Amino acid sequence: MALLDPKDWISLHGDPAEAVEPATGEVLATLTLAAPTDVTDAAATAAAAQRDWARRPYPERAAVLRRAGDLFQQHAAEIGEWIVREAGSVRGKAEFELRTAAEECYEAAALAHRPLGQVLPSGAPRLSYTTRVPAGVVGVIAPFNVPLILAVRSVAPALALGNAVVLKPDPRTAVCGGHVLAAVFAEAGLPAGLLHVLPGGADVGRALVADPRVRVISFTGSTAAGRSVGALAAQHLKRAHLELGGNSAFLVLEDADLDAAMSTAAWASFFHQGQVCMTAGRHLVHASRYEEYVARLAAKADALTVGDPFRAQVHLGPVIDRGQLGKIVALVRESAAAGVRIAAGGTHHELFYRPTVLADADPDATGPGSVGASPAYCEEVFGPVAPVRAFRTLDEAVALANESSYGLALGVVTRDAARALELADRIPTGLLHINDQTVNDEPVAAFGGLADSGTGSRFGGEANLDAFTETRWTTVRATPAAYPF
Repeated sequence: MALLDPKDWISLHGDPAEAVEPATGEVLATLTLAAPTDVTDAAATAAAAQRDWARRPYPERAAVLRRAGDLFQQHAAEIGEWIVREAGSVRGKAEFELRTAAEECYEAAALAHRPLGQVLPSGAPRLSYTTRVPAGVVGVIAPFNVPLILAVRSVAPALALGNAVVLKPDPRTAVCGGHVLAAVFAEAGLPAGLLHVLPGGADVGRALVADPRVRVISFTGSTAAGRSVGALAAQHLKRAHLELGGNSAFLVLEDADLDAAMSTAAWASFFHQGQVCMTAGRHLVHASRYEEYVARLAAKADALTVGDPFRAQVHLGPVIDRGQLGKIVALVRESAAAGVRIAAGGTHHELFYRPTVLADADPDATGPGSVGASPAYCEEVFGPVAPVRAFRTLDEAVALANESSYGLALGVVTRDAARALELADRIPTGLLHINDQTVNDEPVAAFGGLADSGTGSRFGGEANLDAFTETRWTTVRATPAAYPF
């Protein structure tokens, strides 16, 4: 029996829209986007439903989350097809999203069992303790690139901890990043009114952040959009957890095993067409290995297949739309004009962009017709582009890694893990992977970036407790206290 019912996708009050397959342009379904008035209605309904949900015994909440995890697996074929076709994902990436979605639900179910607080010492004759209480209504704004995971990693723990949720998925992945979750949780037995899915534009996002009944915002998206979300949340005195962009460094030291490193390096920049915030945007390679590294990475890029992931077994699918394609094309073209050498790729057909290696990606590179700094090195490309630059000393490597205003992930490849740990202590990032690439995520691990990459570890494991609950201090006396009045 099918999980998804298209009739559920047209009940909102915004503009009509279409779910489009980027690989072919085929319309997969018609739907309706949300309007700001839908946010008002959803937040009111969610706030009313949340009070009863928070009072439910924790085993009831945990059971709903466990059933949701089971359902992601039971309906994997149907949901996976939507991830492949609507998000342009290869099948392996869709399978990873489904496994992780199930794991996120199982991990969230365990949150409902966690201790609620702690007993505190007090200088007065009283019982003093803290308890964690649900935040209330949580607003989740999720992007298109890994739509299921980047929605469920906030939705599942927020629900498990007794909150209601209003989810705004990206309109480009409204089904696999939004309506899928509504259908799964409804079938899992989540009471009505606790989860609302409102795909829409920036006006819907602003309404969600501003609504007084929404007390916490969990946002994943670009740094520019995150700044706006954070500023608006601050005006309304509510917490905003911001998981933003990146331009992560992937350091290859002189002792690296390049035979082992090539798969890691290619995955770091080309996984899901580079449309991942953790993507390695700067390959920093010791000068003694630089030319060999560039040649090997270029050969690896040339060997990867690009095409329709639903109808063929390929390594890379399409980028999400023409707007994203235009940005990638412009950044690579401007970098070439600045003197960067295109060692592989740099071409596209329709939305299928070849994995690209840019050599001599010095931000100060100049050449005929130079336009100045190499933008594909300095900026987040969000496409399958791997800029490579040489360093000669570890101090130079640290300086280059720290040039970016982002602080999301760092990968270090070396035979000396202890030296890598010492080196990483000098490069502030939220995530560190030694002898692995930068695109890593697990439900049990705290996840988040620093500086322009966000406001720290806000997802995963115990970090979810801080993200989606408030701490209340309580004292209890046997008799009323006496004061000198």
